[in-house]
Amino acid sequence: QVQLVESGGGLVQAGGSLRLSCAASGSIFRINVMGWYRQAPGKQRELVAQISSVTSGSTTNYADSVKGRFTISRDNAKNTVYLQMNSLKPEDTAVYYCNLRGPLTYDFWGQGTQVTVSS
Repeated sequence: QVQLVESGGGLVQAGGSLRLSCAASGSIFRINVMGWYRQAPGKQRELVAQISSVTSGSTTNYADSVKGRFTISRDNAKNTVYLQMNSLKPEDTAVYYCNLRGPLTYDFWGQGTQVTVSS
């Protein structure tokens, strides 16, 4: 089993920055993808950014809406993934969820952290 604990959400004014962290513990498969998703009220959950494990080249992928503003990174020694969010906009307001995915049914979610951007 895997546990994902997120932190770093909060309230920020438009144009501000926040850094989300997600620490994974438990039975972590070495080859994996860690990512951040978000869900705004009345909308479907969407991918924000993801990063593959070092063994897979630490490849990153971003939603078009956050390219150039958000940066995903990971510390493999700490089994932690980060999301640096700059130039935040009100439309970035959502609950942000951490995800850890591996082969087959290896798929885990954090409890979510609220990010609110005021205009």
